[in-house]
Order: sequence, then structure tokens, then C-alpha cells
Amino acid sequence: MGILLTYDCTDEGSFSSIRNWTQQIKLHASAQVAKVLIGNKCDRPDRKITREQGEALARELEMPFFEASAKNNINVQEAFAHIAKDIKDKRMADPMGVAATVRVGDTKKPGRKKCCK
Repeated sequence: MGILLTYDCTDEGSFSSIRNWTQQIKLHASAQVAKVLIGNKCDRPDRKITREQGEALARELEMPFFEASAKNNINVQEAFAHIAKDIKDKRMADPMGVAATVRVGDTKKPGRKKCCK
């Protein structure tokens, strides 16, 4: 019902992977799933991804953005509170839970015929 897409501010590879991860989400999750982009390790002096880069990516992907540090407890609670509220709001708007379904894939086996008509 909610996805926290998290990259490491000190690792350009994890930041670059975000676009691929969002494509996977589009393929396998409901369009209504709540998403938040988080840049973790924002407290590190050796960071390679700036706040501005994170904000730009979040705007492009149309999702909220938080810079955080799990080690120093910076914005961790805020990010979780935000996604929890977003999930709650979406559930209230869709009480039957249709938006919360996940498409796993086609369950039919290729080449198999039905036994009964």
C-alpha cells in the first residue's frame, strides 16, 4: 500500500536505480500506491547527491521527497508519518480497497487447455 523509494546520498548508483525501481512499481503495483522518495545519509560529508538533485527527481516522478539520516534520526519519523497519512487518505477515498490491489501476473499457464467448457 506504500513504497519508500530510498537511495543513498553517498552512492550515485543507488540514485540512478530509482528510475528503474519506479518502472517496476508501474508494472507490478497499483497506480494508486503511495510513494515517497527518500535520500538517506544526508548527514554524511562525503555525499555525492545534492538535495537539489533529489528534489528534481521527486518532481519528475511526482512524489514527495525527504532527505533523511537513519543513523541520526533526521526526517525518518516524518517520512513514515507522511506515507502513513497518504495511505490512510487513499483508503478513505477508496474504502473497498480496489486501489490497494497488486497485479502479480497472469496465472494461466501457456499452452494449457481448459478441461471443461
